[in-house]
Amino acid sequence: MLKEIVKKYYPEGDYNCAEAMIYGANEAYQLNLSKDALLAMAGFGGGMAVEGVCGAISGGVAVLGIMFTKERAHVGQLTKELTIEFIKTVEEKLGSSNCKILKEQYRDEEIKCASIVESTAEILDEIINRELKKDVTPIH
Repeated sequence: MLKEIVKKYYPEGDYNCAEAMIYGANEAYQLNLSKDALLAMAGFGGGMAVEGVCGAISGGVAVLGIMFTKERAHVGQLTKELTIEFIKTVEEKLGSSNCKILKEQYRDEEIKCASIVESTAEILDEIINRELKKDVTPIH
């Protein structure tokens, strides 16, 4: 489901990869995030503008934090465990978590990094849906 929703934000909606993930998740999981929370992801696109960690991954990590952190990161291990699983799974599927490397391998002039964003969204959706089936109540 998330994969289909992020498509309207990236590349169609002119959002960056990190924004597409948070806007898509906000819609898919009815997070009701404030405009400020959504805007916070703007600087994470393009690997934080320096081709570091992929923006789609950063957006996904933000979603996991929003959905599964009760008070703060150091209270409980779930968010940390899910983040590790998410990043490792993306790296296994795509070969890296680095924006520069991923762009070299997957970016296309017409669709830009859509295949990266969609693959990352699929992985995030699988993790979230699995956790929700465990009756882990998301915070939002």
